[in-house]
Amino acid sequence: MAVPQKTDTIAAVATPPGIGGIGIIRISGPDALSILRRLFHPHGGHTTFQSHKLYYGTLRNSSGRVLDEILAVYMRAPATYTREDVVELHSHGSWLVLQAVLAEVLAAGARPAEAGEFTKRAFLAGRIDLTKAEAVIDLLQAKTDGGVRLAVQQLQGKLLEEIEAIREALIRILAVVEVAIDFPDDDVEILDRKQLLAQLQQQVIEPIGRLLRLADQGRVIREGVHVVIAGRPNVGKSSLLNGLLREDRALVTNIPGTTRDTIEEMISIRGIPVHLVDTAGIRAHDDQVEELGIERARRKVTEADLVLLLVDAGEGITEQDRALYDSIQDQDHLVVLNKVDLADEAQLSELSEAFTPSASVRISARRLEGLDDLQEAIYRKTTVADEVNEQLSCAPNVRHKAILTDAFEACMRLHTAFEIQEAADLLAVELQTALSSLSDIVGLTTPEDVLEMIFSEFCIGK
Repeated sequence: MAVPQKTDTIAAVATPPGIGGIGIIRISGPDALSILRRLFHPHGGHTTFQSHKLYYGTLRNSSGRVLDEILAVYMRAPATYTREDVVELHSHGSWLVLQAVLAEVLAAGARPAEAGEFTKRAFLAGRIDLTKAEAVIDLLQAKTDGGVRLAVQQLQGKLLEEIEAIREALIRILAVVEVAIDFPDDDVEILDRKQLLAQLQQQVIEPIGRLLRLADQGRVIREGVHVVIAGRPNVGKSSLLNGLLREDRALVTNIPGTTRDTIEEMISIRGIPVHLVDTAGIRAHDDQVEELGIERARRKVTEADLVLLLVDAGEGITEQDRALYDSIQDQDHLVVLNKVDLADEAQLSELSEAFTPSASVRISARRLEGLDDLQEAIYRKTTVADEVNEQLSCAPNVRHKAILTDAFEACMRLHTAFEIQEAADLLAVELQTALSSLSDIVGLTTPEDVLEMIFSEFCIGK
């Protein structure tokens, strides 16, 4: 892993725009301390700036005018986030003040930091691996407690531990194979293929398979799921959205076609971000504006992770209900029987049987009844079993999943090669392929363009 050339000093506002009590300017690089000494005037006069100690004083511009009273801290390398000298200036949280302070820092010799450049320097300096850098992104972008938990665990090295254990197992197998290559006459004695095959299966293939299974669950926790509420007009779609949100977000009337566009909001169900989409009622009509809403509704339905087909239990199943049900049967879906307060048990049982084998949930959106059961059903439909979810200490992201898939395929080819007694040099090729893939995950061999793409997702100042 290359160590960056420490030739320049970078600076950025590290706190978000807006009004706050405190705003922070972060500076990293060889000139950080000299910039601090040039701009900061400590209370009580000269100071030697001990590392990791806060100092109170004023920050002045080039003409000597006081810009703000601040706290300043100097952190000496390598005990810093970037492993470079780092300075933080803690001013009041006015965006105008922060911009004025940053302008003076840049005039004193720093340059504006690029998006994610502080974390990129930490990665290039070997302080963190690439999985931990990506965990920082996840932590900053987390929308629920589950997303925060997963990001923190990855930041603590859970995924790195799993990948390193698999890499070490592959390296041990490769070491034996390479000895067999060096001593071909003793190949049979050196290569205990049965034992190596067992090691490959237990220590490599099974752990990679587990990580691949958890990748989809990780995606759900990080990004959430898109749940579309669909149905014919006036079955209670907007009432259901309002009920789940616990607020009057969508207009509710008895007039068919009130919702003419999609309405999207997000809720959290047991730590899972759920993007709810209320759609226009799907029906035959002559209104051009309503038709646009219906076409958008159909597109949203086809793109959904889960479709909630809402049926008016008081009216019973109609031809339109049946047509909609037939159109979503190949997708993950739940049948939601709404307005159950307007139907008796016999009617509800008949409706449930009409949609068998699809799962159905009974609710009254208007009375807020059955919504907890519906949320539980949504959770069950969009996540893995509880026992797996509770063990989700790490989960590969989309990039990791693609790389793990390549490694898994190489290991399966290796498995076959062991079984058919392939030569040791061919075994080594597949082992190197799998090792190279796993090295990409932690950043040992990751191409520069991939690194640029990853760190471009950061905000400036992190």
